[in-house]
Amino acid sequence: MKLNADRLIQMALEEDITSEDLSTNAVMPEYKEGQVDLICKEDGIIAGLSIFERVFTLLDPKTQVEFMCKDGDQVKNGQLMARVRGDIRVLLSGERTALNYLQRMSGIATYTKSVSKLLEGSSIKLLDTRKTTPNNRIFEKYAVLVGGGNNHRYNLSDGVLLKDNHIGAAGGVKEAIEMAKAYAPFVRKIEIEVENLDMVREAIEAGADIIMLDNMSDEDMAEAVKIIDGRASTECSGNVTKENIARLTKLGIDYVSSGALTHSAPILDISLKNLHEV
Repeated sequence: MKLNADRLIQMALEEDITSEDLSTNAVMPEYKEGQVDLICKEDGIIAGLSIFERVFTLLDPKTQVEFMCKDGDQVKNGQLMARVRGDIRVLLSGERTALNYLQRMSGIATYTKSVSKLLEGSSIKLLDTRKTTPNNRIFEKYAVLVGGGNNHRYNLSDGVLLKDNHIGAAGGVKEAIEMAKAYAPFVRKIEIEVENLDMVREAIEAGADIIMLDNMSDEDMAEAVKIIDGRASTECSGNVTKENIARLTKLGIDYVSSGALTHSAPILDISLKNLHEV
């Protein structure tokens, strides 16, 4: 992860500091060692602590972070989670970027955990999607894992998923599957998105490995599972959120994918406080 993350974190720092940190350089013109506390301001699941730390160590490798928790822990309002020690200029300049990552990732982990709890007792696996913030996918999908979810394909090179426009381009469900089977490496599974029971039947006949039931009614999804009868894995998709996911546990599907895990999760409120010279 470090190989990919460092470049992205560097870009985020360059976005925030194009030439210099005017505010910091005005009040701290030279080196002084300091310490600041990382404090949680609401209950949730923490995720992204190593990314938080890396922001500061990229600015100055001598920066030290002492953690009192780890990724995946349930944290509470008011909890001291870490202390960061180093050049006060680095602590000030890196603060916003470090918190942006930590708040965003922890918010996703917290929301994912709340959704995954609604699937407890069923065999359904909760999946994320590619509906992620550009250049932040590696962080957001990691946060889903920390929250108890599972990753769908990482990007377009990671698997075959034939959606409505692919089907339209190919000329139909059967044609799209046949073309994918002929082109893709044999180790790749073929997943196809369907919108009605006729498309389900066509996908089964064409040999799809995974059938995504997109925006179908509960009744049609239950019937689709009967038609498929174990000959392919089943995935439910389409506006799945914390408010409506529980109803899916009785339908017999294998997977549920939810873009809301990454595109609609609120941040977890976290702050750096009590900066002082040491």
